[in-house]
Amino acid sequence: MKRLFRSAFAAAALSAAMISAQPASAQTPPDVLVVGQIAEPKSLDPHTVTATNDFRILVNVYEGLVRFKDGTLEIEPALAESWDISEDGKTYTFKLRQGVKFHDGSDFTAEAVKFNFDRMLKEDHPFYNTGPFPLSFNFASVESVNVIDGQTVEFKLSEAFAPFLSNLAYPTGLIVSPAAVEQHGADYGRNPSGTGPFKFAEWLSNQRVVVERNPDYWGEAAALEAVVFRPVTDANTRVAEMLSGGIDVMVEVPPDNLTTFQQDAAFSVAEQAGPHVWFGILNTKSGPFADKRVRQAANYAVNKETLVNDVLQGTATVAAGPIPPAFNWVESSVEPYAYDPEKAKALLAEAGVETPELTFYVTEGGSGMLDPVTMGAAIQADLQAVGFNVKIETYEWNTFLGRVNQGLDGQADMAEMAWMTNDPDTVPYLTLRSDAMPDKGGFNSGYYSNPEVDDLLEKARTSTDQAERGRLYAQVQEIVHDDAPWLFVANWKQNAVTTANVQGFKLQPSFLLNLHGVTKQ
Repeated sequence: MKRLFRSAFAAAALSAAMISAQPASAQTPPDVLVVGQIAEPKSLDPHTVTATNDFRILVNVYEGLVRFKDGTLEIEPALAESWDISEDGKTYTFKLRQGVKFHDGSDFTAEAVKFNFDRMLKEDHPFYNTGPFPLSFNFASVESVNVIDGQTVEFKLSEAFAPFLSNLAYPTGLIVSPAAVEQHGADYGRNPSGTGPFKFAEWLSNQRVVVERNPDYWGEAAALEAVVFRPVTDANTRVAEMLSGGIDVMVEVPPDNLTTFQQDAAFSVAEQAGPHVWFGILNTKSGPFADKRVRQAANYAVNKETLVNDVLQGTATVAAGPIPPAFNWVESSVEPYAYDPEKAKALLAEAGVETPELTFYVTEGGSGMLDPVTMGAAIQADLQAVGFNVKIETYEWNTFLGRVNQGLDGQADMAEMAWMTNDPDTVPYLTLRSDAMPDKGGFNSGYYSNPEVDDLLEKARTSTDQAERGRLYAQVQEIVHDDAPWLFVANWKQNAVTTANVQGFKLQPSFLLNLHGVTKQ
């Protein structure tokens, strides 16, 4: 099958390269969906990656104990048929599906579940060195994972933890094959094995990742024979590929091109609001942004309304803080920073830094990054208009992440960033908490620290009362808005475009890309 598929794909790739005028449906192989991704994946090991770009592939190869219900952020069974939660909220017991096998033929069991979480959380685990596991923070409350019997597994938590099930549904909770990890070790990310409806076929660097229908899938078989994920990092090139028929699906459509696709019957545009925030990380440890007044000045200096309405052409709204408005149960009354250049200048004068020098990291593209080069240039212009002297350094996505995730101190004063999240706990806990500094394995690359915020985050993640959680996160939003450790910019409405012969495609609030039920007619 692989040989036949590769021949078909090679022919399709050649015809796409010729940019012919034939209908898009004639360009790609039948029953094979070609997805234009925004970047090369970093790894196909779900425990070692953080980017939605990678997650879009991984959720089709792997499954977790639970998953997000279609069209929502509600939790439903997946590899676990059911679960019980103790009265104190500290013990979760899962009954697992029977007869499920990994793609390599090994059995899915309670021992496999224990292996997955011990590998991420226990430094003495024999395969802990196949990490690092940057989002294992999601399971920091797990004290132990215990095998009750072959199909029953128990999680003991150190404290009640409200986002636990939601975090299990997130890609960091996807279950990998222990046998494959034992076989491939540090190279497992190039040799993945899950239980999902598609199984790994090949990865040609900077060309494609191919997954094929899993004929032994425990549920309903995937409709497609295969899916090809092609990294097309330049947005204009992705648009050209879509128009010429080189790809069937394009994620993250540039705002300039949405109308073109919406008005063409050969294409279908999908849009979906979700919990997303686009921001600029500010270096609060050293340099001009160590002063809160300078950080606030930056927020007043940038015209976010122009960014979301003109640059992003209405595909986003202005952000007020780290908690996206998609979490409408968070009782926040915080309004975005107004565009007020005169106030920005006054704050700079008050701080005694009327012409601060800044190095600003910008990426060429990446998950949820919303036309980052254009956005970066517009932000640079607004900051310079009030007195900042801004030098931009632009990097490819994975190189960019490597620089930013190790912390801005000693490197830069500011960096673009975007997060999609499944719970209001995730982003502030991983990026704003004092114990989430880069040297501690977190993503607080700007070194922000406020003990009051730390305390509120701890209370909110252990509360079992959603109304109380909503009030606590509202306080986080208010304090962080005032402290301004970020340049708060936008909350995105995600989009994608498909050819008209692609059916059953939909975007999810989780920003994941579930292709199990998609067909090509």
